[in-house]
Amino acid sequence: MILVIDFGAQYNQLIARRVRELHVFCRIEPSSIPVETIRRMDPKGIILSGGPSSIYEKGSPRADRAVFDLGIPILGICYGMQFMVDALGGTVDRAGKREYGFAALKVLKHDGLFNGVERETRSWMSHGDSVSTLPSGFRLTGSTDNTAIAAIDDSKRKLYGLQFHPEVHHTAAGSKMIRNFLFDICKCRPSWTMASFAEDAIHRIRETVGDKKVILGLSGGVDSSVTAVLIHKAIGPNLTCIFVDNGLLRKDEAKKLRAVFKEHLNINVRFVEAGNRFLKALSDIMDPEKKRKIIGRVFMEVFEFEAGRIKGAEFLAQGTLYPDVIESISAFGGPSAVIKSHHNVGGLPKKMKLKLIEPLRYLFKDEVRMLGKKLGLPDDMIRRHPFPGPGLAIRIIGAITSRRLSILREVDDILIDEIKKNGYYKKLWQSFAVLLPIKSVGIMGDHRTYESIAAIRAVTSKDAMTADWARLPYRVMEIISTRIINEVRGVNRVVYDISSKPPATIEWE
Repeated sequence: MILVIDFGAQYNQLIARRVRELHVFCRIEPSSIPVETIRRMDPKGIILSGGPSSIYEKGSPRADRAVFDLGIPILGICYGMQFMVDALGGTVDRAGKREYGFAALKVLKHDGLFNGVERETRSWMSHGDSVSTLPSGFRLTGSTDNTAIAAIDDSKRKLYGLQFHPEVHHTAAGSKMIRNFLFDICKCRPSWTMASFAEDAIHRIRETVGDKKVILGLSGGVDSSVTAVLIHKAIGPNLTCIFVDNGLLRKDEAKKLRAVFKEHLNINVRFVEAGNRFLKALSDIMDPEKKRKIIGRVFMEVFEFEAGRIKGAEFLAQGTLYPDVIESISAFGGPSAVIKSHHNVGGLPKKMKLKLIEPLRYLFKDEVRMLGKKLGLPDDMIRRHPFPGPGLAIRIIGAITSRRLSILREVDDILIDEIKKNGYYKKLWQSFAVLLPIKSVGIMGDHRTYESIAAIRAVTSKDAMTADWARLPYRVMEIISTRIINEVRGVNRVVYDISSKPPATIEWE
């Protein structure tokens, strides 16, 4: 296992992903992690992440200096390198010239991290501070025209520092450097796979649960579906899934889910119709955060009631993923910036008195999909585009009514149908429609219309941390627009969202 100590890096999850792509398990922990905890975790190596702070500023995040006495190989990236230098007696100062973007790295020593790396290679910089003097025992291993000390090491103590970011694709030999750190320096073995994860997870679930009962809130998304199949393989009929139809789902969602889980997978699912209750609670609510909170509250009320009817249940399972855990750690005191809170993380209502099982809490989304494939889930479910917990409520801008929900369902159904027909569904990270709170004038059959506007959003991405708008062919967009306007009563105009993330987010609310 490799431990990533997070100093607030925007790329912290990317570091972990690069390590896992090489079949080595990796965990991210905040810089406040005690050194005794690290010792008990027994990692083969440590990576110190970048971060937005300056090491010489008051209150900048720091790890326990004793990590350098553990005898474990350590790689410091950007701020992580600067923390290493500062902690071991070197100096870091404000750079005379800040460096962001591409820089030509001149490799001065072709061993260690740079074994097999060309003499000059492209690197990705993002810093306003630079190392000015090295601690005792360190040597210079790489430079750029703007940053004299761009890479360093103390091979005797197995300490390495890079001012640039090897985890991003922009650094041409970045994956090679990470590979050298993992296998040559840390002596890791590439043994972490989804098959080994599944086997271990099933064993741990059986060991934890025994002959007790588990309840799972099933949404039909990839995360909860994979969680359900994994737990079912471990304990069989002692798992009961509760599917709450909140009336905010896509067209025929509950029907499709029933067919897969009850008929195909033979998993016990209780279907609860609660759409009217959610709609009543959401009446006249415009603010997206209020919508989220109301939906979360009503869901828990319905779920708690249904869970109370299952006698002997002692565990609650959730499909919490690692990005949720990392971002929520930030929300509860870690250094990374918080974008939004996650309803899965943060504990259970006290009155439920159930123990929590989160078998996916150390997996990323693409890893969950790989796991689902190993477990035999149908491809349509594994490759399903992400769908938000609050459902269509946050894809309807403004007030939610049964009429507006009906319109958006039909628009969304046409969009997905055409995206699939034209071979783009698997090429996209996500595609969906948004119903706007404005109307526009149109002409249909020589009559004036004044109806709603639907916005189409389609993006490409590897992990949803960044996303680019999809360049769908005009022909495909024309078909989608024509079908929506012709077939959906209440829409007379379709627009296409060409915003990337950042600065926009993928979802509109």
